[in-house]
Amino acid sequence: MAISITWLTSLTPKFLLSPLLATATEAEPSMVLAGVLLSLVVIYLASKVGGELSNALGFPPVLGELVGGVLVGISALHLLVFPEGAVNSSDSVIMNFLQLTAGLSPDAAGATFQLQSEVVSVLSELGVIILLFEVGLESNLKELLAAGAQATIVAFVGVAVPFAAGTVGLMTLFGVPAIPAIFAGAALTATSIGITSKVLSELGKLTSKEGQIIVGAAVIDDVLGIIVLAVVASLAKTGEVDVTNVIYLIISSTVFLVGAILLGNVFNKSFVAISDRIKTRGGLVIPALIFAFMLSYIGAAIHLEAILGAFAAGLVFDETDKRKELQRQIEPIADVMVPVFFVCVGAKTNLGVLNPAVPANREGLIVAIFLIVVAILGKVVTGAAVWGQGNINRLAIGVGMIPRGEVGLVFAGVGSASGVISPPLEAAIIMMVILTTFLAPPLLRIVFKEGAGEVKSETPV
Repeated sequence: MAISITWLTSLTPKFLLSPLLATATEAEPSMVLAGVLLSLVVIYLASKVGGELSNALGFPPVLGELVGGVLVGISALHLLVFPEGAVNSSDSVIMNFLQLTAGLSPDAAGATFQLQSEVVSVLSELGVIILLFEVGLESNLKELLAAGAQATIVAFVGVAVPFAAGTVGLMTLFGVPAIPAIFAGAALTATSIGITSKVLSELGKLTSKEGQIIVGAAVIDDVLGIIVLAVVASLAKTGEVDVTNVIYLIISSTVFLVGAILLGNVFNKSFVAISDRIKTRGGLVIPALIFAFMLSYIGAAIHLEAILGAFAAGLVFDETDKRKELQRQIEPIADVMVPVFFVCVGAKTNLGVLNPAVPANREGLIVAIFLIVVAILGKVVTGAAVWGQGNINRLAIGVGMIPRGEVGLVFAGVGSASGVISPPLEAAIIMMVILTTFLAPPLLRIVFKEGAGEVKSETPV
């Protein structure tokens, strides 16, 4: 039986409405709110302390936010944990604290924990939507379109090379069966646009030639990743690919991105006129967010990514006279929402899979070393795919494509849920995601600093 779009979407860490409905009647509403408030206190403290320390050490603040998330998450303090991390309410320090201080009943703790975690996850999703809207605003549509051919080649190379090398390597070197090997190879194809774009913005390189190629390639990578996920999930479920589903995803993603930009070019003129007429507070930012959220909804509704809609909306507004003012007004919103996303990514990262003292981890460690090497080199070589560009930092382009972030975790989650990949292989994939996510921010800073004033086109990777 062919895999359905609904089934595929249900396995991705999106809004997950069914657990909300299932637990809403059992949870204590006041305790859910209290848990969310305490979670936000933890998130903001972790993001500020981590970001400031990282900045003081000369690293991008986003790296500090990720590390702060790891420290408060499942790997260390258990202040911010989630049910998908194979934990329950007794593992949550916040839930235990609410039982001790606020009268949360033990019987309701499980349902309260589930619902509180879902609310925080939704806030995290909103954070990445705001981030990609801001990235779109900071990007230049004309330059991004000019880099379109380059970005497309970079994206395809960044998908094909690690997928082929990972799949073939696992089958020939480690004797992994074909379908699990294909699943692991597919996990190597992802690129986390959220993490890379944030670092580029912090480095002031988002609008550079390299930055535009990286962002454009990462967007295309996201679309390709959805298609690859549909293919391998179909293969895992039935042993054969649902061609209809793949064709649907290719057509819908292309129509959505092109249509969003064309529609936006018509809408942005009306947007300026509307914002000039509104006299109350939020006259500029609220209409902009309405448009961004509508495009994000459409992206999610047709089973693409909501962040693609947010990014397209930002690109559209980049073409208006109100762009700079809108950027200033969206910054405080991003300052509040975006840290939730990065701290949650860190909090969900389980470093326990790196412990070699656990016998079950050892097989995964060996495979993980191979996957990490392929994951890094498979993206670094994408810089060599850039042609006809003088004075461009090819190494920075390759490094910018390295982080897998939450996208890679989606692949691991689908593979685990389908029962296709073994626990050691799942651990290896998670380790690859962890290290590529944390290595990319400092490496980007290094390669851009070393590339200053150099003609990178003369020293191909």
